[in-house]
Amino acid sequence: MNKRQATLHRATRETRIALTLLLDGAGKASVKTGIAFFDHMLTLFAKHATMDLRLRCQGDLEVDAHHTVEDCGLALGAAFLQALGDKRGLRRYGAGFDPRNPFTGEAYVPMDECLARCVLDFGGRPHLVWRGMQAAAHKKITVEEKTQDASSAFRFGLAREFFQAFANEGRCNLHLELLYGEEPHHIVEALFKAFARAADVACQRDARIAGLLPSTKGRL
Repeated sequence: MNKRQATLHRATRETRIALTLLLDGAGKASVKTGIAFFDHMLTLFAKHATMDLRLRCQGDLEVDAHHTVEDCGLALGAAFLQALGDKRGLRRYGAGFDPRNPFTGEAYVPMDECLARCVLDFGGRPHLVWRGMQAAAHKKITVEEKTQDASSAFRFGLAREFFQAFANEGRCNLHLELLYGEEPHHIVEALFKAFARAADVACQRDARIAGLLPSTKGRL
């Protein structure tokens, strides 16, 4: 069975990114973006999606963390699109917890007082739905990192920028919802974990449709 993997480099005046992704991995990650909290989120994403991810980003953190976070989302989305190939035999939707219909379902993830939900469709149509997070949109997530400039602290709103970028380049429907929660760190972590679980199932191969596209249109 062919390995589904992607390697890409992305360079702009704001960021330089090198990324390697193995969809059928073991949850191994090596991530360095200069933003400790963001590194933590991408590392736990790889772990819970059971994918291998190596990512290096040099960004203009002296300006803000926005460019680094958004461009990493663009690069990761592009890597998914490349690694998925022609998408034949793909489950497409994640995460199918109902054994009667593996093409539907949601990934719910709790994190202490938070509960997050993610629904994902690699159907070729970019769209992000972001619900329930408005109250926390401007909060900062404090990360103790002596080498990190204060201006590059991860703000809650940057999570949306990452997921929007991923949806755009990954050409997927990505629905993320916070059902309830208070602590910004917990909220973002629950969202990344729910995203990981949904991506894990959506990227799996379904033996029942081997060689076939999961679409009535004949293309994705």
